[in-house]
Amino acid sequence: MSTSASSTPTTLRSHSEPRLLEPGLERSDRIFHGLSTLTGAFVLLVTGGIGLFLGLQAIPTLRHYGLSFFTTVVWQPELDHIGIAAVLLGTLEVALVAMTLAFPLALMLALFISDYAPVKIKSYLVSAVDLMAAVPSIIYGLWGFFLLQPHAITLSRWLSQHFGWFPLFHVDTDPNAAVWQQSRYTSSVFIAGAAVSMMAIPLACAVMRAVFDQAPQGEREAAMALGGTRFGVVRTVVLPFARGGIIGGSMLALGRALGETAAVLIIISPAYEIKFRVLEAGTQTISALIAGNFGNATASQLSALMTAGFVLFLITLLVNTAAAVIIRRSRSGAGTDI
Repeated sequence: MSTSASSTPTTLRSHSEPRLLEPGLERSDRIFHGLSTLTGAFVLLVTGGIGLFLGLQAIPTLRHYGLSFFTTVVWQPELDHIGIAAVLLGTLEVALVAMTLAFPLALMLALFISDYAPVKIKSYLVSAVDLMAAVPSIIYGLWGFFLLQPHAITLSRWLSQHFGWFPLFHVDTDPNAAVWQQSRYTSSVFIAGAAVSMMAIPLACAVMRAVFDQAPQGEREAAMALGGTRFGVVRTVVLPFARGGIIGGSMLALGRALGETAAVLIIISPAYEIKFRVLEAGTQTISALIAGNFGNATASQLSALMTAGFVLFLITLLVNTAAAVIIRRSRSGAGTDI
């Protein structure tokens, strides 16, 4: 009697537990699943191999220079004075200028394509944005040097004239002189950042547009039914829903801007100094430093360049990882308030 009573709860408990359903996959599904897993593992393996290789190459430099490698401003291998303080600042300045210009343009372009563009031309606009991403960076560099720079120096002078009291827009020359020094405004962070922004726009726009298109149609129609305008729908439904995509797309574009090489190498005039004047000529970035000195580097100099590349690799990896986390955590309808 006691035995059956004690076994009854166990039997009921076993029947109340959910059963795992394991449907058999088709052969094509199993092949696709296996190939996808192998591809993902291969990408992680390559990324880890690149980081490991750069880290091993950086060991001799870090042993020789220590922390001074990150605080030294000049890059003079012949005098054994090497550091990336100036080029690290230049890299961040070019990327931030590029994103300051690219973010509003990418956001407005993505909103126009997803919510304002006529259906007949929407596909053409999407193709045009994708085509912008496919243009080689050296083309943007040539465009920035020969076409953008002659007009940008005039804008730089105007900014210096009216906002020179702000340290960011100050240039160490007289912008009101009858014969003003154009060379002081050429090859600057501002011009390089403007060229790089054209490469960041399509990447950020593509991510934003994809998220805008996923905004729930029911919530759009509900907002319109309550008397909302098209801009009101965008403001109360689309933008709150796509907040994660906006941030993630911007950070992915920032990672692209941090590692740009060809366009920056063509435009900027190398200068190794700490300065926060984006309109003034002269700066240097990590990628341009590596590309410009790699061919003539000795073994010790090559290790130093690899160390600079390792630092850039870590920065870009952190930015892209943060962007991926933000995009993954964004959910449908998050923050939507009608």
